[in-house]
Amino acid sequence: MHLRGRSVRPIASSDPVTTLTQPSSFSYHFTRFSRNRKTGPIPVTTTSANSCPPNCGLRRNGCYAESGPLAIHWRAVSQGVRGATFEELLQEIGTLRRHVLWRHNQAGDLTPSAPGVIDAELLIQLASANRGRRGFTYTHYPPTSENRVAIQQANDLGFTVNLSAQTLAQADAYADIGVAPVVVILPTGTNRPVRTPAGRHVVVCPASLGSTDCSSCEICQQRDRVAIVGFPAHGVRAKQAQAVFLAETSR
Repeated sequence: MHLRGRSVRPIASSDPVTTLTQPSSFSYHFTRFSRNRKTGPIPVTTTSANSCPPNCGLRRNGCYAESGPLAIHWRAVSQGVRGATFEELLQEIGTLRRHVLWRHNQAGDLTPSAPGVIDAELLIQLASANRGRRGFTYTHYPPTSENRVAIQQANDLGFTVNLSAQTLAQADAYADIGVAPVVVILPTGTNRPVRTPAGRHVVVCPASLGSTDCSSCEICQQRDRVAIVGFPAHGVRAKQAQAVFLAETSR
């Protein structure tokens, strides 16, 4: 279902990462059946680009959602042409059947209350709307002490928030925190499991290998898992994303 959001005047730009003119305004788009071959036909959401943390290493630097068909959709959501309010998003989630698998934010991130700070109240509302369902997402927000509390609360309520790492060493650091499952970027073409510097097992996303999709795999929704899930850099800007991994790894 395509919901219409608040009217906002967009910044003139073709870059999907441009923010709305009102920093406190966010737009949320709900798709009941995704046509993305990697996710499979599950419900997915998209949040305006001003939700992304300003210090994300992939921002304008290899983010897969900044190019291709998804970028066109994300730009429309970010400009307020598509999407709805947070309250309307919660209503849509509430209509999902019980135990359904769904992905929050195929593009975009968790709603912030300030730059780099997750809005804990909104995240808890989202997790509460998810009760009885199997929602999952990923966040590039740094796991600061404040953000950790919000992320752990959401996971405890049954809404899986994965911490997104940019290197294997960072994946170890995030796993050491112990508040949420971890995912990490991998070099393009990686098709076998790898190990982090601390010896943790990193399984390559099965959907990235083309052997299944999210609707059948469901590993990213498993909040108590031990394995780290690795996503080989992909998309038009894959080389940039891989460069982020390699640059950080070589330090």
